[in-house]
This record gives sequence, structure tokens and C-alpha cells, in this order.
Amino acid sequence: MATRSNATAENAGSEQTSESAFARQWNYRPNVPIQASPIFQWPPKPAKIGKWIWDRWFVLGENIILVGLATLCWFYFQPSLEEAKTLGVGWIAQMFIRNLILITIVAGGLHLYFYAKKHQADRLKFDPREFVAKGRTFTLGNQVHDNMFWTLTSGVAFWTGFEVLMFWAMANGYVPMLLWSENPVWFVALLFLTPSWISFHFYWIHRWLHWPPLYRLAHSLHHRNTNVGPWSGLSMHPLEHFLFFSSVLIHWVVAAHPIHILFHMQHQALTAATSHTGFEGLLVKDKNRLALGTFHHQMHHRYFECNYGNLEVPWDKLFGSFHDGTDESHEKMKIRRRNLAGG
Repeated sequence: MATRSNATAENAGSEQTSESAFARQWNYRPNVPIQASPIFQWPPKPAKIGKWIWDRWFVLGENIILVGLATLCWFYFQPSLEEAKTLGVGWIAQMFIRNLILITIVAGGLHLYFYAKKHQADRLKFDPREFVAKGRTFTLGNQVHDNMFWTLTSGVAFWTGFEVLMFWAMANGYVPMLLWSENPVWFVALLFLTPSWISFHFYWIHRWLHWPPLYRLAHSLHHRNTNVGPWSGLSMHPLEHFLFFSSVLIHWVVAAHPIHILFHMQHQALTAATSHTGFEGLLVKDKNRLALGTFHHQMHHRYFECNYGNLEVPWDKLFGSFHDGTDESHEKMKIRRRNLAGG
């Protein structure tokens, strides 16, 4: 096992002094217990809620970057709604190529930085293990190559397919459209609410995918990755891609602007790569400047039967499957797994 990281990043977590069996499985553990969103806690704690929102929206991070990216794409890299009224190979191919480039830049860039060039060594790296370079677990025999294949083929195809459906429907008046000029407050609010809706949807479809027949048919492909990297995020069976991206269908009921559609889809696709980075963040001068992977989801890939959702909407806490990263929580999870196996 690789030696434990001496992570010196300010506010990036601290080394655990415990040498329990659970602790020794990891190269790096952040500060625990892991905290879920305070928005759904009772009684309300306004200060904590304010800090949670501030950290996710008003500090340089994924959400604000993705709002900027969606806006940029709408003005410069998205076919017009007039063109989208009629399905055509040209504008659909344009969107497919754009999405292919985006995921390659994000997932490929993170892989190059953290794994190929190892610019950060093992600092803030959760799992000490290396990727599988040769083995029968993966269809192509190599973990990274296998993940790239499923991401760049099925992943980008379903991502683009749902975008095409939404823009075609919007252009033809089949779905309601929201304009900034008509309701600027709701326009902004919808951006803030989108990650929470994605989180809500993700928990339930993910929980369903752990139903044994569906797990064997589809979700097991994603779970080949017990140790994850940036290309693992969208490495899924086509059925799972369909379910994963179907959250955008909410906008057949809830009016949205094309920027909201782009933000929604790019949030799902690109944060799938960042959240599976395998590192907690990007260090610049020993400070964590950009939050990336989460220990919360990293544990799901290693132990399977915990943390089905994410921290935005804490369903796992409600249903008893939350692993907060502590030794005590790990023991409870092992008991739960034994009970599930016995059932």
C-alpha cells in the first residue's frame, strides 16, 4: 500500500491519526464526519445554510464555472432554435462534436494532470491503488481505455440526444420556454435549484440501479471501477446513461431557457468526471483551490452499499445508508451489508 499522504492543503482536510483497518484502506481521508447539506436539517441553521450556498455558488467552483460555460455555449456554440425546428444531421453533429470536445477537455485534462503527469503526486488522493492496466474485469482489458470507450460513445451520444430532444421540442413549442425579460428572479433561481433537482433524481434512479436484476444488467459496468478516475464518471451502460440524463425531462413541465438546458446537461456530464477525479481537490501552493472528487462517493465505489446519493439532498441519512467517513459509521455499514447479504 502506498504511504499515507502528508496533505498540507489548508482547509483541505487533515490526516487521521487513527490506524483502524478502515483508515489503512485509504491514502487520504478528509475531515470527518462528512457533513450533508444543512438546507434540509431541522431546526434550520441560517448561518450554516448561508455558508453552504456561498461555498457552492459565490466561490470559484463547479457551479459558477458551469453557468459561465453554458452561457458561452448558448451564444457561440449552439445552433439557433430556428435551425432546431427541423431535425438535421448538421446541427446535431455540431452539438455532438461540442460535447465530445468538452468531456475530452475535462476528463482528459484531469487524467493527464493527476495520473499521467502526476503533478500532484498522491496529495489529496483518496485511494492508494493504481488503475487496472491489464485484466479481464474490463471489456477492453484496461480500465482507462474501457472508461473512455463508454464515455465517448454511449455517454456523449445520450448526453447529446437529450439536448437535441429538448431544443427541438422548445423550438417547436412543445415545452414551455422561460425568458429573462419576463421573470429574471425565477431565471436565476432555477439555476440555483437545478443541482438539487439533479441530486434528488440521481438518488432514486441510482437506488433503483442497485436492484439486483438492474445491477447485473447495467449498473455493474459502472461499478467495475472500485477505484475511480475522471473517465469513470460517465463510464456506464447505455441503459444507465438513459436513466441518468433523463432528469432534464423535468423541463417538459418546468419552463426553462436554453441556458438552463445547457447548464443542466453539462452539470450532469462534466461533474460526473470531476466528482470521480479520485483527488479531493486541485492544490496550488499547497492550498486546495478547486474542489473535485468527494470521499463520500469514493466510498460508494469501494463499498457499494452506502452513499447512493450525494450531499445536496441527503436521502442516505433518512434511509440509513449514509457513511460519514468515520470508523463508527464504517462498522454500522458492515452490519448493514451483512444484513443485506443475509436477505
